[in-house]
Amino acid sequence: MTQQKESLITDEMRAVIGKESEPVTYEIDNTGCRQFARAVGYTDATFFDEAAAKARGYRAIVAPPGFLGHPVLIPGKSAPRGPESLGFHTSLKRILNGGTDYEYLDDICSGDVLTGTMKISDITEREGRLGHMLVVSTETTYKDKAGKTVCIMRGGFIRY
Repeated sequence: MTQQKESLITDEMRAVIGKESEPVTYEIDNTGCRQFARAVGYTDATFFDEAAAKARGYRAIVAPPGFLGHPVLIPGKSAPRGPESLGFHTSLKRILNGGTDYEYLDDICSGDVLTGTMKISDITEREGRLGHMLVVSTETTYKDKAGKTVCIMRGGFIRY
């Protein structure tokens, strides 16, 4: 008779699936766009030069793919971010990025202010080389000041 291993996914974890986080404000600025573009090797002038961006029909310097601004964090006033802010807790302390996909629905440019809300869309478990793992899938929706969704970031992380 084989004994089935107890699940790492608790009822508390299941309860946070689909629950939306408090909104976080993100600011997109020229320096952030330029630094991110330089760091990942982008060379398109629209990520660096406002005149080049405007000549191609953009409002300002374009936020490079994968850069959605800097979170506005105010000590003592900012809410915690990430899955833990939703009540997701596990005894597994190590973490790996499980990948990220971006779905852009509009241009994002320097000067934009976005609001992002994250939710856990799924939690699964599996056995790996390093032992038992939790695979947590997330979805973060970014909206502009008018409330229009401009990007959906889907990704996840692996706790082990």
